[in-house]
Amino acid sequence: MGLLARGHCRILKVALPISDIDSKDASSSKQLAEAVQYRRMDQNYWS
Repeated sequence: MGLLARGHCRILKVALPISDIDSKDASSSKQLAEAVQYRRMDQNYWS
């Protein structure tokens, strides 16, 4: 995806609250995929 370390950290910062909302102990691939979608949406609107 061409992400820098900062991008990875931002995705994890979003994925952790998503996993809390889903009542999961650890973030799974579903939460990470959702966080990546939000990241892509953010890039599309602010680029």
